[in-house]
Amino acid sequence: MNYLSTRGDRTPRGFSDILLEGLAPDGGLYLPESYPQIDHTTLTRWRGLSYADLAFEILSLYIADISADDLRALVQKTYTRAIFGTPEITPLKPLDRAANAPDGTDVYLQALSNGPTLAFKDMAMQLLGNLFEYQLARRGTTLNILGATSGDTGSAAEYAMRGKQGVNVFMLSPNGRMSPFQQAQMFSLQDANIHNIAVDGVFDDCQDIVKAVSSDLEFKRRHRIGTVNSINWARLLAQVVYYFAGYFQATRSNDQQVSFAVPSGNFGNICAGHVARMMGLPIHRLVLATNENNVLDEFFRTGTYRVRGSAETHETSSPSMDISKASNFERFVFDLLGRDAARTKQLFTTEVEQHGSFTVSADEFSHAASFGFASGTSTHADRLATIRDTYRRFGVVIDTHTADGLKVGREHLDAGVPMLVLETALPAKFAETIALAIGIQPDRPAAMRGIEDLPKRFVVMPVDTQAVKAYLSANV
Repeated sequence: MNYLSTRGDRTPRGFSDILLEGLAPDGGLYLPESYPQIDHTTLTRWRGLSYADLAFEILSLYIADISADDLRALVQKTYTRAIFGTPEITPLKPLDRAANAPDGTDVYLQALSNGPTLAFKDMAMQLLGNLFEYQLARRGTTLNILGATSGDTGSAAEYAMRGKQGVNVFMLSPNGRMSPFQQAQMFSLQDANIHNIAVDGVFDDCQDIVKAVSSDLEFKRRHRIGTVNSINWARLLAQVVYYFAGYFQATRSNDQQVSFAVPSGNFGNICAGHVARMMGLPIHRLVLATNENNVLDEFFRTGTYRVRGSAETHETSSPSMDISKASNFERFVFDLLGRDAARTKQLFTTEVEQHGSFTVSADEFSHAASFGFASGTSTHADRLATIRDTYRRFGVVIDTHTADGLKVGREHLDAGVPMLVLETALPAKFAETIALAIGIQPDRPAAMRGIEDLPKRFVVMPVDTQAVKAYLSANV
């Protein structure tokens, strides 16, 4: 299996090459040359596998340059009850049928947030930490990870990489725009290989700096810069697994379909669902839920992708989705356009970089429905109401982002098709909003109590790529 760039670079590269690279040299994102196709027989064989065994089967289809024995050992080391709390790893939590659900339609939460940092990013990041350490030891080299976070990627990456041999982490976050709990998870880490940079801007500014540094090939190679954001294909690939795991838990036969509702900011989580569907997983709908920063919902309604500036990016109570420039969206657009790299490059460079938006043609937009996407927007009032209703009716406390997914998911129910809402974080990470909605503080694990009071270690920087480069050069 080789990988190509969404912007046209077709230099043959294996999985281990792109694992350490992040963006392609031409600024595009990596995708496999084709998606492996899963037939009925394979689905039947996979049904009932443990999560680790399922992960091995799926990853093996995309990874040809790590031995089967080594890959199996890596996934077995990653997906354990000791790390994720349950043997199922991502168990389903059934809710009663929604008030407006067609007959025979069940709504579930798929628990993705039982890892070390209480967010779904752990599902991929724990594997990436092990893959990085394995690959760096095999090559006898080191890696300096540069990332951007709107809340959960940063802590998941840092907890996965802390103490790993040969790895340093430099994580950019928007100064003052994460919840106190999210900030404390990152900034309280004292490990020498962890560096937190609070940028005086919004998440999109942080992400732009990461892309700018990654696009400077001489600097990137001299300082051995890699990424853990979902622009890294390995992270997205790891997320494909839980779509299969959720499907098998919600169905009894391969003739059944399911839908997934996915809170979406950077399009990475739902892009993994797109890959699973392209592989042949029987997904009826991929329901994309945005908050007030509804760039992606606007595209799926109109065919126009319009990036908002810093002044237009709302600060919301689901802060991990306060994103207006969705990096992973380029992967879907590449597939939407029939893998036309020249057209994809033109849209994301000429159109977005020069004009801040693009509109696909009517013919191109007409194909979007065939990929199974639906979308909707949730507001602060909506998420408070959803949190309150879910607690009142089911005794279940959900976080703000999951509430966005549940609210929008219920707008796209189909008779007889289970709706799996991806639970993206535990409510403890957003206690202030939870208390506002239901009047109580959510539980948090004992290890996370009092985390806001721990000493913090971080630096504050302006929105300045050169300043970040200078900091990297001084600290690698």
